[in-house]
Amino acid sequence: MQQLAGKVAFITGGGSGIGLGLAQVFGDTGMKLVIADVRRDHLEHALATLRAGGAVAHGVQLDVSDRAAFARAAEETVELHGKVHLLCNNAGVSIFGPMDAATYDDWDWIMGVNVNGVINGVQSFLPHLKAQGEGSHIVNTASMAGLLVGPGMGLYSASKYAVVGLTQSLRMDLAPHGIGVSVLCPGFVRSNIHEAVLSRPKHLGHTGYPVGPEDMKRLDKLLSVGMTPRDVAQAVLGGVLRNEAWIFPHAEFAAELRAEFDAILAALPQRAPDPERMRLEDGRRARKQEATALANSP
Repeated sequence: MQQLAGKVAFITGGGSGIGLGLAQVFGDTGMKLVIADVRRDHLEHALATLRAGGAVAHGVQLDVSDRAAFARAAEETVELHGKVHLLCNNAGVSIFGPMDAATYDDWDWIMGVNVNGVINGVQSFLPHLKAQGEGSHIVNTASMAGLLVGPGMGLYSASKYAVVGLTQSLRMDLAPHGIGVSVLCPGFVRSNIHEAVLSRPKHLGHTGYPVGPEDMKRLDKLLSVGMTPRDVAQAVLGGVLRNEAWIFPHAEFAAELRAEFDAILAALPQRAPDPERMRLEDGRRARKQEATALANSP
């Protein structure tokens, strides 16, 4: 997409953090906004902020893990504006600690929001994006934790690795329909993602990672050094306009990524590949190259 003014954006997690930053930045371009958030207080504050800044903004209270509710939100958006051009599957939750402490509720909560929330967004909006037959774009928020892991990051990284893989394949599949797809991989951001535990569903409340007031203070301090949501959103705006596959707002990870991929390459067998299997892989690579070229075309 090159021209954004007058077009429609749907943004999950739009009540605060990166989501609100996205709404502000895309609102500044003249896009009409529909923001969704699970917390009514965040939603109302964000709508007041956006409207005070001159944006056309509508709000939907939404738990992105609720498939039926997401479908209704998509229908509401299309009924309101006729079309939708930008889908930002941004809502996310975080939880950290050793994986052996996790409960099934911990797994179901984080995967339900971080992975199923993206799936529900794609499934709910994709028929509309394809049917309207004009330029559109999907941005899925992953994380640098979807490429780099560490102790205590297992549940969160598992969900974000899934978003990275989903998005990269989706980009190739949707290129023939003129739909761009990008994955956003931020590092530390000044957000309140750690407050997601406050809206965690009661039926998924059995956790191996209790979070108390002191934990909240520590996380507040940790996130205070992060990039501003608006700066992240500016990177996303550029990525959408340029149809970039990867959107990396942070510059702190180059050496670590290089070391990670060097280690992967070094772990491959140091012998000649099997000729028959190589032919199969060459065929797959050729199809991937063709699809990537189409996805990267202006």
